[in-house]
Amino acid sequence: MNTDSENKKAIERYQTLARQRIKIMELPSEKALDAILDAPQPVALVHSFPEEDFYFLINDIGLENSLELMRLASNRQWEYILDIEVWEKDRIEIQSVTRWLDLLLKVDSQRFIKWFLDEKTEFVEFYLFKNIEVGIRESDQDPSEFDKGFFTFDDTIYVRFREDVFDPDAKEREAEPSIREHRDAFLSNFFRLLADYDHLIYQKVLLESSSVIPAETEEEAYRLRNVRLAEKGFMPFDEAIGIYQSLKPQNFEKQSVKYTVKDDERRQLLPVPLYHAGMLKEDNLFTGALKRIEVNEVLEQVQTEFAGLCNQIVAADQETIRDREALGAIVKKACGYLNIGLEGLVAEGTPIDINRAAALIQKYPLAGIFRVGYGRALDLKWRAERWRKTSWFEKKGLLLSFWDQTGMGVLGGLFIKKPLFYDNYATGVLYREFISSDDVEKTEKVLNEIIYLDELLALTAVKPEQISDAFLTYKNLILTLWARHYLGLSKKPAPLTLDEFKRFFDDLWSGEGKPRKTSRKMKEAFLHWLADRTGQTPYEVSQKLSQTLENLFNEIESELGEVSSKDLVPEYIDLFLIE
Repeated sequence: MNTDSENKKAIERYQTLARQRIKIMELPSEKALDAILDAPQPVALVHSFPEEDFYFLINDIGLENSLELMRLASNRQWEYILDIEVWEKDRIEIQSVTRWLDLLLKVDSQRFIKWFLDEKTEFVEFYLFKNIEVGIRESDQDPSEFDKGFFTFDDTIYVRFREDVFDPDAKEREAEPSIREHRDAFLSNFFRLLADYDHLIYQKVLLESSSVIPAETEEEAYRLRNVRLAEKGFMPFDEAIGIYQSLKPQNFEKQSVKYTVKDDERRQLLPVPLYHAGMLKEDNLFTGALKRIEVNEVLEQVQTEFAGLCNQIVAADQETIRDREALGAIVKKACGYLNIGLEGLVAEGTPIDINRAAALIQKYPLAGIFRVGYGRALDLKWRAERWRKTSWFEKKGLLLSFWDQTGMGVLGGLFIKKPLFYDNYATGVLYREFISSDDVEKTEKVLNEIIYLDELLALTAVKPEQISDAFLTYKNLILTLWARHYLGLSKKPAPLTLDEFKRFFDDLWSGEGKPRKTSRKMKEAFLHWLADRTGQTPYEVSQKLSQTLENLFNEIESELGEVSSKDLVPEYIDLFLIE
């Protein structure tokens, strides 16, 4: 009975702390700090934060304002901060180590000394090996024999701070003195406190640090760090990059299903990371499916899994995420491809079933759904790259600008290592991650048009290298060739004279009012010319390029519909090549 009563009390305390964390995470950073410090049990509350959430919290509040939280933090939370902050890929970044060890020492010097001796001895001794020289005075040796810079607390072990550890880039040379001063001040304070704590331990640490094998120590520290971070989704790069491996929808259900604990009494009382799920602002199939999960225990497990997925993406992208804005971009990326994956798995030509989407995220790993979504963007990238290798455009040595702004933007987003959607500042950015099937379909439509236009231009046997115009696009090339045909000029791809263009220009319009519209007769003439020149039927061309051709004539009307023949200036005409 006593055991059951104690377990119930522990569960109640856990649930109380969880509710407090949820409320705190919803507060602005300055109010969150006050709420934690004013809590009945601030230490227990801080310790209940998952390491990831605590790290983002102190960065949101600001490190200078978070010293009290750092003092209350657990050793695991301290260790997580070091794991994230002091590594540059697989190497320890010495200046970052100085900064964070100094901060922790200032937070609680006695605790820091004990933590270092109990848990981080090898790590700190590696740092000391990189930063100090140690000398031992023999009984018959005069202290003056030690070079300038050596100091001692006991007239036996002498220490000097190394200078060769600093090798800054040219742009950092001005900051080098302050970096050195910071390092020297930290080490002086640390040695004094360690010697006061236990002089024999102080001597032991100095002697051990001078005999460190740096390569082995750093490699072992890196291995242990990877083990700790892998528990949170931060896999080594060569493993994390697997998140970008395409998974076909037909192979999705061949995966192993995940184990989900639905029994409240059997679930592990582990803190659920809230930062990642708390930043889900999108209204899409994935977030809608999350809202359909009614069992809190299952929802918490999915939230934990989502945080792990975000962390794996961070590791694969080799990013260091410190603030809400950077984390928000990762969360949006994960959410977007999960949405695309669910849309592809759920829709299958039928109305989207949000309940089926909710069932999928409960049954199968989120990483698999992400890979299905990302695979759709990869398919477009691979298709674009295969086309480029054999395209007419590539053989002629043309630039991407040949496909005009939209085509260049779409292809540019597909030709980079990780494909991006060409947004053209519709949401404030030029490129962004794909977030929906609509993005995939829009990109695919433009790519299809480009590929078909490329095939048509190959059939025309035109030689664009004969044109000296610096800004050549498929639009002004095709329209100029058509205008030359209409005027009875040679098939040679050459600019029109202004007089020639005026003759063509006068026949282009229907009616006299402004803005003028291109005549239906001229549109049909263009379609038949393009079909004859390429050996296609007008129906085939119209079926694949009807919207493209309609947009082309709309651009003509927009650019020239208000202009009179006498006011034409070649420098301001982009859709035709004019001398």
